[in-house]
Amino acid sequence: MNEFKEIKRYVANYIQLTTEEEDYFISLLRITKVKKRQCIVQPDFTCKYRSYVLKGAMRAYLVDNKAQTHTLAFAIEDWWISDFNSYINQEPATSFVEALEDTILIQLDYDSEQLLLEKIPKFERFFRIIAQRSFAFLQRRMLSNLSKTAEERYDEFIQKYPAIVNRVPQYALASYLGFSTVFLSKIRNKKAK
Repeated sequence: MNEFKEIKRYVANYIQLTTEEEDYFISLLRITKVKKRQCIVQPDFTCKYRSYVLKGAMRAYLVDNKAQTHTLAFAIEDWWISDFNSYINQEPATSFVEALEDTILIQLDYDSEQLLLEKIPKFERFFRIIAQRSFAFLQRRMLSNLSKTAEERYDEFIQKYPAIVNRVPQYALASYLGFSTVFLSKIRNKKAK
């Protein structure tokens, strides 16, 4: 049960559970070990799990019709990742979710989440809060992409997420920020001088 300590702490930041409620929640979870470069979500397959990163690093990305890769999100310890549109609507995924490092996930499947919401309604509040926080983050990211230069976006990212910068490949960071790896190298070289 020690492997669930972090997710229990995470949930406790938003809602208070009785011991019985906590035990029920934990009974619905599963631990999944994912090797570096392994995908847990792929396009055209319905995403079955909401995944909490216990240890490691993940990224969600899509490949457009010109074979260009676009990184949508990163997740490190204490963050959630999935193809949320696929998961929430139980329809085929449009993105990949891949391990950037050997990773340990705590996963909740869709049907178990529905049981959880029915049995412990306060989880509605929990999932609402994390969804609202995600929406606010996505809005800030969209505004940043529209209003800031590439260099400003890079500076903002390294300031806000220093724990991620050295853990993700340069190509993934560049695609997340909306430019090429060559351009990212130029920015880094300019900063180093």
